[in-house]
Amino acid sequence: MSDLTRMSAARLAAAIASGEASATEVTEAHLARIAEVDDRVHAFLHVDAEGARAAALEIDERRSAGESLGPLAGVPVGVKDIVATRGVPTTAGSKILEGWRPPYDATIVERMRAAGLVILGKTNLDEFAMGSSTEYSAYGPTYNPWDLTRIPGGSGGGSAAALAAYEAPLTVGTDTGGSIRQPGAVTGTVGAKPTYGGTSRYGLVAFSSSLDTPGPCARTVEDAALLHAVLAGHDPRDSTSIPQPVPDVVGAARQGATGDLTGVRLGLVREFGAEGAEPGVAAAFRDGLDALTKLGAEVVEISCPHFQYALPAYYLIAPSECSSNLARFDGVRYGLRVGDDGAKALEEVMSLTREAGFGPEVKRRVIIGTYALSSGYYDAYYGQAQKVRTLITRDFTAAFEQVDVLVSPTTPFVAFPLGSRTADPYQMYLADLFTIPVNLYGGPAISVPCGLSEGLPVGFQVMAPTLADDRMYRVAAALESAVGTLTPRELS
Repeated sequence: MSDLTRMSAARLAAAIASGEASATEVTEAHLARIAEVDDRVHAFLHVDAEGARAAALEIDERRSAGESLGPLAGVPVGVKDIVATRGVPTTAGSKILEGWRPPYDATIVERMRAAGLVILGKTNLDEFAMGSSTEYSAYGPTYNPWDLTRIPGGSGGGSAAALAAYEAPLTVGTDTGGSIRQPGAVTGTVGAKPTYGGTSRYGLVAFSSSLDTPGPCARTVEDAALLHAVLAGHDPRDSTSIPQPVPDVVGAARQGATGDLTGVRLGLVREFGAEGAEPGVAAAFRDGLDALTKLGAEVVEISCPHFQYALPAYYLIAPSECSSNLARFDGVRYGLRVGDDGAKALEEVMSLTREAGFGPEVKRRVIIGTYALSSGYYDAYYGQAQKVRTLITRDFTAAFEQVDVLVSPTTPFVAFPLGSRTADPYQMYLADLFTIPVNLYGGPAISVPCGLSEGLPVGFQVMAPTLADDRMYRVAAALESAVGTLTPRELS
């Protein structure tokens, strides 16, 4: 048998189901791979080897007993460390939650456990998911397996890097402004943001409640769809969860893999072209577009005039919501507490705790958000940003009356060197230029590799209407069938 760590999740699941390999063997192979390379990649913040071995053994015993199991039973998965996992450290990449072990599982974790997935551990991220490079983790950066001097994207760089380094066949991320898709693009992996409300937010450490969306990360489109099907579905514990059936994303991915897109209309967003992606990124994207037209798709140029305001609108809405959400970290109820010597007032303890517990990017966004929500400025900033959000939603609605999906590069540039943008927040924020509009709209989007620029991966983004997640999987799988998957350099 070929190396278990190099197999797709679908292939691993088939091998486990047929008895070609056991869940325990698959888990041990991935734990060994983590031990071999993660000192250089730093994709994981916590490896739950004991829990993973116990879960794998249980799957093997249930299968031996003849029990019918789910299609991903026994397949390992890494979970972004902003998702609550019972008894396993959940830090959100922040010192203020160091050592916190939740007494409950997030809904998506419950669903993965019920489906028989084996949780390997928790992956690194920018603190509270605020960042585009995973350099803002309080526990140190993650490194891109394609080039260890470069960023793996963010905020979910740990989840993407774990895939590219063959430490896990599947991972889970969260996407607030592109934090699943952008890391997928720069690591040559697949990252899918479901429709907002299509996957439960119950058990996520909240960043921006009207934007946060958990979703699947994988090395192939089919694998992402298989994990999506496990994660998705209505959750009565999440008031924003949509009580609608999950689209057949797995069937759509398999249909797309046949390579037939006859009659599918692709909308090319005119305003994105004007922003000017790097020449190599633009060339790889055009090659991907050409590949789709050869499969029968039709390209239609679409104008979405308000997309140009998405970045500033996002950086008012998301910080405002983070300012509200992070108010709970006060040094009183749980987490870090600094300066409580019995002589200091509550306000001083709270201030000292936040000073020590929050990193620079979190402080920056909390300050921006608090200012935008303050008396006298709410209407001028947060209120105006919400009006722009409505206009962007109307642009999407009008576009989808003419085309089936919209397409663009996922990021304007390839993975940049570590440390090259931390001194200039605006240049860092530009990494999410093409991904943010769909978060403000609430629809699904996916990034799939479409080639290389400067020897580094380029992502191709497919955006679909709300609740039409299956459309994006069909187009993404067709592109993958035409251009293939990418293989990073060998770390070992």
